[in-house]
This record gives sequence, structure tokens and C-alpha cells, in this order.
Amino acid sequence: MKIAYTGTPAELPAKLKTKLEAKLQKCVKRLERRGEKEVHVILSRQRHLHKVEITAHAYDHALAGAGSDADLAIAMSDAIEKLEKQVVKMQEKFRDGHRAKDKTAIAVPAPRVEAKPGKAAKAAPPKTPRVFPVNTRDGRKPMTLEEAMLEIGATDTYLTFRDARTDKQSVLMRRPDGHFDLLET
Repeated sequence: MKIAYTGTPAELPAKLKTKLEAKLQKCVKRLERRGEKEVHVILSRQRHLHKVEITAHAYDHALAGAGSDADLAIAMSDAIEKLEKQVVKMQEKFRDGHRAKDKTAIAVPAPRVEAKPGKAAKAAPPKTPRVFPVNTRDGRKPMTLEEAMLEIGATDTYLTFRDARTDKQSVLMRRPDGHFDLLET
């Protein structure tokens, strides 16, 4: 990692400089792994106020953190915290945008259709419906029918719940006339 200083790095004590470089190394390590990273640190001072601005590039975006305080160490840590927040946010965006498909779904093979003799079969791949397993014991406590009727609310059309009396899954559906249908499994 290359660190380029601009401003007055002479007033940056050696202890603070090593601490800054260690924190920057930790922060930049979270960025994309390929290539040498370059970080630009700009130090300035106006009367009693120290200003620190840190810039880095990742995923074709410029990341910048700025901090200002009367104490140089506090201004530096503020700038690094802001840069770390941006790095984490950028990393989550990148990861969420490139996530693999859900591996918990179970594919059910579609029935094979035999082509009639003398007719050419289409080469379209068969669509297989996906089955998503439902966890019936997801930590929710069982409900009575009255509790489920109160829980369904005015806008919901159905509610699945575990019946306290039978300990089985049940579905409570609201009919258009305002009454309810109960399906017990």
C-alpha cells in the first residue's frame, strides 16, 4: 500500500504516523484484493484546528473521509472512521449485487414429454418448479384461534399459525364477506 502525504506531514509525530498507517492498512485490506492500493492523506491546519482528509479508490469509486478537531489524533481517527464506514457500505453493495442464487431451494424434475415419431421435438429446456421448504418450528409460540383472528389485522387476507390446541399448522383466511375460513392440517 502506498500512502501519499500532502500538507505538513512534518508535524505528524512518528507514533501517530505508524498508528495511521496500521489503521489504513486494515481498512484498505477490505477493499478489492487485486493490485497495489494508493491512499492520499491531506493534512492542513488553520489556527488551532487540524484537518485530515483521506481518499482511496475502490470498485471504480472514490472514497473519502474527513475529520477536523483541535487534536490531530482525534481528527485523524474521525477521518479513518468515516472512510471505514464507506468501505463497509461499498463492500456490502458489491457483495449483495453479486450474490449467488439461493441454494436452499430444491429442484423438482419436470415430467418428460416424449416426442411423437416423425415429429421433431423442440429443444427448449424444461422449466422445473422450485420447492421452498417451510420451517414449521421457526421459534414462534402456538396461538389459539381467537389470537389468530386478532393477529390477522384488517388488511391481511390470510395467516398461517401453529394451533395451540392441536399443535398442527393451520391457515386462517378472511372471506370477502368478513367471515373467516380455517384450514387445519
